[in-house]
Amino acid sequence: MKKINKYIYSLFLLIIVFSSCDNGFDEMNINPIALTSVDPTFQLNNAIVGSAFTYGNLSYEVTIVKQMITPFSGQGSAANFNQDNRSVATGNWTKYYRNAIRELVDVIQKTKDNPSYSNLYQTARIWKAYCFMLLTDTYGDIPYVQSGLGYLDGTVKPVYDSQESIYTDILKELETATAALDASKTKVSREILYAGDIVKWKRLGYSLLLRGAMRLSKVKPTIAAGYVTKAVAGGVMQSNDDNAIITHNSNFPNDVGNQLNGGQSAFYYLSEDFVSFLQSNNDPRLTSIAVRYNGALSGANQIESKANRTAAAQIGMPLGFDNTTISATVKAKGLASLWDFSQLDRTRMANPQAPDFVVSYSQTSLLLAEAVVRTWTTGNAATFYANGVRANMKQLANYGTSTAIADASIDAYILAHPLDLTKALEQINTQYWVTSFLNGPEAFANFRRSNFPVLLPNLYPGKDLKTESFIRRITYPDSERSVNSQNLSQAVLRQGPDILDTRVWWDIK
Repeated sequence: MKKINKYIYSLFLLIIVFSSCDNGFDEMNINPIALTSVDPTFQLNNAIVGSAFTYGNLSYEVTIVKQMITPFSGQGSAANFNQDNRSVATGNWTKYYRNAIRELVDVIQKTKDNPSYSNLYQTARIWKAYCFMLLTDTYGDIPYVQSGLGYLDGTVKPVYDSQESIYTDILKELETATAALDASKTKVSREILYAGDIVKWKRLGYSLLLRGAMRLSKVKPTIAAGYVTKAVAGGVMQSNDDNAIITHNSNFPNDVGNQLNGGQSAFYYLSEDFVSFLQSNNDPRLTSIAVRYNGALSGANQIESKANRTAAAQIGMPLGFDNTTISATVKAKGLASLWDFSQLDRTRMANPQAPDFVVSYSQTSLLLAEAVVRTWTTGNAATFYANGVRANMKQLANYGTSTAIADASIDAYILAHPLDLTKALEQINTQYWVTSFLNGPEAFANFRRSNFPVLLPNLYPGKDLKTESFIRRITYPDSERSVNSQNLSQAVLRQGPDILDTRVWWDIK
């Protein structure tokens, strides 16, 4: 009995000891220097830098519009063979929907009721509208109203909204958020795009409103015209100083440049259509963009001593071939090998620290030229057109002194290529194609909207396209079928099959 009591007493002491040790236990296991909240300005910055274009846009958008091409098959096979490669197609979804939108929704939630954050709130709304415009242009119907709410209210299976309703709200958001920016209120000085310059943010917002309005030119021309009027009245970009540029450095390299200076350096080439257009028009931009390694017999043979950057030497690679079937074309063109075709110069425009032009004064001027031709705004279409071409040529200096184009060359080109009102829409939108080089999502969207430039389809055999000559949208990632299948199925029933041929709402014939 005494022995049992001894055990009970010992157990009682242990309980007391462990109970006392638990006092302050929770506090001891909290990191005293860990962040308990995040400055929403940093979240906005994270969303902005996270919006830089991905290497994946070379596999789809840039190739669809025949600016660049790879003849090689493998994991990256996509638009080069008109194939539906969903592991590649997920790039925009991951970058914008899963990452940027999540940050922006949180910023908006944190700042919407705080007057001291008024300008931060409005800029986040503008950038969110930009991200969603890119997403819906890529995929069509997507989660919109319920997107990014997983951390806020537990909505992990958001409903897909129709593209028409998304565009209705995007245009409203751009109009109201841009108008609400107020230079008399607290400046968002630490944001990385314009350092809080409200005038530049306003010009960006209204330029995006113009872009969004013009998307509806085929499907809702009256609504498009109304928003064009609002954008012009608000004040769009006035010069290259207003360009929305995401800059890169060694800590945050350009994804396209990083890949083209790494394992993919010998895989991508400038397309025949793009090079031929620039050459036939004596366009000085070609010498800033292209390089050809004369006589290269392999990727390892693409060395600086073989580099030729003159316009006359460039030879673009045609679409419709792979690395084996292109041999006859290589021979016919008198090339040493397929590695002898022209490439995007990875030491200049494709270097790892090259900037990304998200929205430019050049693009904005060309859209204004089209709006004048459509009588949706006033002004001189020829002047807007010339301003757009000039601005794009001038902005190439951002890639370094060796890509800068002399004013005399710019003047000569513009003088030789004035706007012809009898074919104005084709001229304007073909120049938009050039000025949007490397901005794959925008080049792809405007190609579908305007039907220009006039391009022959990629005739590679065995394509996944069923009814269309060109890819009209990119398919949803497979992950959505696993985690949000019911809502995805409703979107497919409304929009059409989840294939490359299905046209988004604004892309009517």
